[in-house]
Amino acid sequence: MKNIAVLVLAAGKASRMNSIKQLEIISKKTLLDISLEKIKWILPNTIFCVLGANSTQIKQEIATKNIQFIINKNYENGLSSSIVAGIHYFRKNKLSFSGILILLGDQPAIEISYLKNMIDLFEKNNDTIIASNYGDKLGVPAIFPEKYFEALLLIKGDQGAKEFINQRKNEVVCPKIVTNFFDIDTQEDLFLFKNSILK
Repeated sequence: MKNIAVLVLAAGKASRMNSIKQLEIISKKTLLDISLEKIKWILPNTIFCVLGANSTQIKQEIATKNIQFIINKNYENGLSSSIVAGIHYFRKNKLSFSGILILLGDQPAIEISYLKNMIDLFEKNNDTIIASNYGDKLGVPAIFPEKYFEALLLIKGDQGAKEFINQRKNEVVCPKIVTNFFDIDTQEDLFLFKNSILK
């Protein structure tokens, strides 16, 4: 398997949630633990979680072990700043990876099988971006080969990697299987998701 780093983005202050979103409980686990545990089944040794707002409390309450935390002091500059913080951390610590798998910490419905399929695709297309197809747009989860790291350092704003991917559609391969990309941004989203898993 290729040497892939996982970058889980969880630095935001979740202003629309009116709570520490990362620590909201779903089926006795925190929202962030759900995402971390899923990817741990596939890439257990190279998981990096980017935190910003409430980072001290989140680190104390996350149960998943063997996670390396990166603190993004510029988290108020949006998702892009967390990706930049991750790549800078790798360089500062002389960590070399053939690709970075970027995940959001608030998409708890994405299946392990989908993430594994993305990694399998990267094994066969290791010079290509592997991105998720939302229908009208491409987005994350996504895997970026090492040749894109330099360009990713230049992204800005709260679009994260989405704009970067959509500007390079001819350089992207998407999984053919589908998954549930539902993301939790509000208390209503949380309520809907909890109800959906009880049915």
